[in-house]
Amino acid sequence: MGRYRIDAKQSRFVVQAEASGLLSVFGHNPVIAICGFGGDAQFDADALNKTSLLMLVQADSLAVAGEVSEKDRLEIERMMRDEVLETARYPELIFMSTSVSMNQAADDRYQARINGSLSLHGITQNHSLDAEVIINGNSLRAQGEFQLRQSDYNIKLVSVMGGTLKVKDELKLSFDIVAQQ
Repeated sequence: MGRYRIDAKQSRFVVQAEASGLLSVFGHNPVIAICGFGGDAQFDADALNKTSLLMLVQADSLAVAGEVSEKDRLEIERMMRDEVLETARYPELIFMSTSVSMNQAADDRYQARINGSLSLHGITQNHSLDAEVIINGNSLRAQGEFQLRQSDYNIKLVSVMGGTLKVKDELKLSFDIVAQQ
């Protein structure tokens, strides 16, 4: 059984939010980089059914990426931390797999369906995601994307200017996670 530790510096994990409402054409569709995260993956090609994942995210490590004015970046990050994620109250997000099904696609490539519990904003829900997993020597790389509804976790949807500009409930998350033995 191989144990792999997630290396956040070599990895990429982002959230794409979309604006909606009458003035959405003037709003931002911010890309949020998840910077502070870590965890472990267990993987053994001879015992795929024993594969597991534990991932921890520091809620206050989320930062606006991409082209946004400094003023807007600071305001979006403030709202995200204070009003949306309430990071002082809920400092960590946790994903723990409960089952993983994998199929070998090539010598070093696998398609994985990861089912688990996601604890976010004080609520734990079952959540599933698909990933392509590549094993290369002592490193493991997992890539994929999934969607998440903020309302499932009792997260306040951002709305400004009397609701004419708001963030959609559904977020798109994409990841390219690198882990080392």
